[in-house]
Amino acid sequence: MSDMTLRQWLLTDAPTSRRHARLASLYKGWLSLRSNTMAMFGLGILVALLLMAFLAPILAPHDPYAQDLANRLLPLGTEGHVLGTDSLGRDILSRLIHGSRITLYIVTLVALIAPLAGLLVGTIAGYTGGWADVVLMRITDIFLAFPRLVLALAFVAALGAGIENAVLAISLTAWPPYARIARAETLTIRSSDYISAVRLQGANPIRIITKHIWPLCISSLIVRVTLDMAGIILAAAGLGFLGLGAQPPSPEWGAMISEGRRFILDHWWVATMPGLAIFTVSLAFNLLGDGLRDVLDPKDGGQ
Repeated sequence: MSDMTLRQWLLTDAPTSRRHARLASLYKGWLSLRSNTMAMFGLGILVALLLMAFLAPILAPHDPYAQDLANRLLPLGTEGHVLGTDSLGRDILSRLIHGSRITLYIVTLVALIAPLAGLLVGTIAGYTGGWADVVLMRITDIFLAFPRLVLALAFVAALGAGIENAVLAISLTAWPPYARIARAETLTIRSSDYISAVRLQGANPIRIITKHIWPLCISSLIVRVTLDMAGIILAAAGLGFLGLGAQPPSPEWGAMISEGRRFILDHWWVATMPGLAIFTVSLAFNLLGDGLRDVLDPKDGGQ
């Protein structure tokens, strides 16, 4: 099949099978996303972040944990240290590269835990209704009543400092918005003729929720997850800044900022470089999220 024929096959308005329709939809969505310059810019940054994390041992010019007190607080570009050194003489660039692994680790785990928990709670509440809906939504409202970082601090204080506990704390504070989105989608879907037909065929509630309601909620959750990544990164950095996230000598970006704040006036690069890394990655997720919203949820993208 030639490229031109494949393109025509993917762009057809009359798919011949369910698989054909799914591939055609994905291809059209990719074309729409590709036309968004800023979204592609954000995607490029995230791809570079993934490659940097995967190739960290190769890309890092120095050992991120090696201390050299004789070369502490060197400015940018001095003695082979492109971004300078910190108060213990460790290479900042190498620590930033290895710190990208920690950032992706936190983001990935939270992106797997929080949306799934929110999807489960929201769809059960929206489909069953009654007292289950009232109880689950009031619990959700209680979590939403507290600022995310304050609630995460409370959980970490109870669980103890550490990167795993930080991930769990952030996940426990991040699921309520997904639950509300899933519930709203479920309330719209459950009264549709499509669900009524499935119910008349004898499908039980579990099958209806997992096989027919969840797939229709996924696109909204994907958009929300991508847009929330910046907040998750900032929450993780905030916990690291306060010493409740990844523990020293781990090269976590928030902890690096915390260490560098003591030297911000005379040695600005120690705190500025990890701060720029957090800003860049957060911006990339926001740009990609805006592009995905236009593709997956056009009715919101035009508002």
